[in-house]
Amino acid sequence: MSAEVVNLRQKRKRAARQKAAETAAENRAIHGRTKGEKQRDRLERDKTERLFEQGRITSFPGNRKAEDSDD
Repeated sequence: MSAEVVNLRQKRKRAARQKAAETAAENRAIHGRTKGEKQRDRLERDKTERLFEQGRITSFPGNRKAEDSDD
């Protein structure tokens, strides 16, 4: 009976590659989005921002904050 000879360096490298592959798969699931998904989200965000800014009043009569502050 002879035992199988194992190259420890190769075994360590194989284990490290396997762990890296698992980590990469987890990161893709968490952070990975397709280019189309990113573009869709950016367009939705831009549209929402435009709609919000349309209702903003930047100046109107009687807005005299600088003149009213006599401290």
